[in-house]
Amino acid sequence: MDVENEQQAVSADGGAEKPRAGLSRRAVIGWAGAGVAIGAAGVGTVAAATMADDAPAAAPQTPDVPFYGEHQSGISTPVQDRLHFAAFDVITEDRDALVKMLKEWTKAAASITGGREVGGGAVGVVPQSPPDDTGEALGLPASRLTLTIGFGPTLFEKDGKDRFGLKAKRPEALVDLPKFKGDRLEANRSGGDICIQACADDPQVAVHAIRNLARIGMGVVNVRWSQLGFGKTSSTTPDSQTPRNLMGFKDGTHNIAGTDADSLARHVWVAPGDGQDWMTGGSYLVARRIRMTIETWDRASLQDQEDTFGRTKIEGAPYGKQKERDAPDLSAMPADSHVRLAHPDSNNGLMILRRGYSFTDGTDGLGRLDAGLFFLAYQRDTRKAFVPLQTKLAANDKLNEYITHVGSAHFACPPGVRKPGEWWGQTLFG
Repeated sequence: MDVENEQQAVSADGGAEKPRAGLSRRAVIGWAGAGVAIGAAGVGTVAAATMADDAPAAAPQTPDVPFYGEHQSGISTPVQDRLHFAAFDVITEDRDALVKMLKEWTKAAASITGGREVGGGAVGVVPQSPPDDTGEALGLPASRLTLTIGFGPTLFEKDGKDRFGLKAKRPEALVDLPKFKGDRLEANRSGGDICIQACADDPQVAVHAIRNLARIGMGVVNVRWSQLGFGKTSSTTPDSQTPRNLMGFKDGTHNIAGTDADSLARHVWVAPGDGQDWMTGGSYLVARRIRMTIETWDRASLQDQEDTFGRTKIEGAPYGKQKERDAPDLSAMPADSHVRLAHPDSNNGLMILRRGYSFTDGTDGLGRLDAGLFFLAYQRDTRKAFVPLQTKLAANDKLNEYITHVGSAHFACPPGVRKPGEWWGQTLFG
């Protein structure tokens, strides 16, 4: 698809989480290196370790991304460096059990994104019981972690069954995506009842978040498929360095800025009257796993590569221009070039917000890299954005010689959790 185009923990009943005996990740940062044994050290020893004159200074930390707000974080948020995306199947038929899990997920998400441990922490007070937190993020800051949830079409109806009394609440915009020309979709990389997008600047922090949510959901959901991503391929901060995809080209030059409130309102956020009221303030997410035929691309001439995109490789300038962000002259590009076909000026101003990541998942057994782009796009109405754009690209884009769409999913991402006591999906289930 288009590779061009605070923190307060909350208890299950909505109250503020009481300070726990477990150790916060930030506390561990200050003294874990001093050789203090967790659970064995006395208060005086900890104080000595943290207050010693020769203790190393704590590394500068980037501010945590607020969990609470009108919109979910992880959409217009400045794009982090790493991704762990997971799609889940709901395996229970008990609506109450699903709602309980969503409340527990919300409580855990508020803790993890704030740099705190889940529940009682990784060092439980009862040694004979499993700890509440898996522990692999101990000593790590929150790393700008964001967690974004979405609900797939099959949560509302599957095989003709209204599973949780939600069929009438399925938004019209949450369509079953059509099969586009050239798609070779794999069932084990597509679909899902619920998705969680974890983005962070540290891959272990993102993996820790998905791992703990999956653990909390045991018996209610199973992981259907997941994807690790690195090297963000688009940016919501146009003043920062434009990233490159695995084809070596700068990507996301004309993406929607996370600070552009007017464009976000026009193209990304669901507005009152757009359809189901529970989606107001939310957005629709399309996730596509796009495999690149790296070996073929690497043997293509530089001229052919640049003609494919309609940009220079070194600077990223549109044909006929000098700088990457110069206004493009679309007529100077080949008619089937990616930029020319995907640009808003070629699509009546149509725009989507992209948060894609590169991936490499070993080889395919034939000595070829299984690598490419994990494409994530948010929009106000998928029927009016991704579907017409991808239909056009699938039919005409020269880039199709080098890519294949092998995974696909569509999710309705509700508005944000506005304050402690609210929970993911409350506007849908409440």
